[in-house]
Amino acid sequence: MNKKKLIILLITLLPMASFAQQGWEVGGWLGVSHYFGDLNTRFDVLHPGPAGGAIARYNFNKRLCLRFGANYGYVGANDANSKNSFEQRRNLSFNSHIFEGAATFEFNFMPYTHGSRDEFFTPYLFGGFSVFHYNPKAKHNGEWIKLQQMGTEGQFKGEEYFLTQPALVYGLGIKWDLTPEWSMNVELNARYLFTDYLDDVSTVYPEMDDLEALRGELAVMMSDRSIPDAEGILIGQPGRQRGDDSNNDYFTFFGIGVVRYFGKLKCPSF
Repeated sequence: MNKKKLIILLITLLPMASFAQQGWEVGGWLGVSHYFGDLNTRFDVLHPGPAGGAIARYNFNKRLCLRFGANYGYVGANDANSKNSFEQRRNLSFNSHIFEGAATFEFNFMPYTHGSRDEFFTPYLFGGFSVFHYNPKAKHNGEWIKLQQMGTEGQFKGEEYFLTQPALVYGLGIKWDLTPEWSMNVELNARYLFTDYLDDVSTVYPEMDDLEALRGELAVMMSDRSIPDAEGILIGQPGRQRGDDSNNDYFTFFGIGVVRYFGKLKCPSF
């Protein structure tokens, strides 16, 4: 083979060797959600809630993706499940639906190409941000009470915590091809929150007389649901610790997803 033919062959093969995967993937995932915070201080993972969502991922190349997600999770906790005697007597609980929109960048540790025999799986990391909506509730006499509007820690009307909040998203996973078009991923991801009120618990008990005058008797009962001692005294004394505001709450998703790839391989531009 002469020099001219070799150069032509290399020019022909070089783009083929450096094909870049570009295109959209769309699918969904199902899994579980966990909450960690003032009502779950021992990282109990035995009481998960259902979770799921939709995935739209754009592949820039074999390594980098931009992903959008619409997610749902159901979280909650109950002091009755704690092994801490103070928390058991405090007797607080909550549940909340979480609706979230997220945008993240995803980095593949290994080159990943749909339909490739050699590049068909990879672990990956991702990070980004989200906006989520929640509304903590607790049961009272068989009825679900929205806790934010009760001002359970003495918040004045109009100064309650916001029910829509931003969060930072981070996590890891692994994905692999099922067919040239379909792939599966398993991942664990978490949210760093900028609020400590996902569970409606953060600081101290308010002055109950003031709370009753401001919000009514139901607000007092939802603020201090403690189990009375032998003398019938509740623990909700003004200024006494109700939660720990030194650490914000957070929640996690663990799920299995299936997505379909709509893109194609193409040569990079010169």
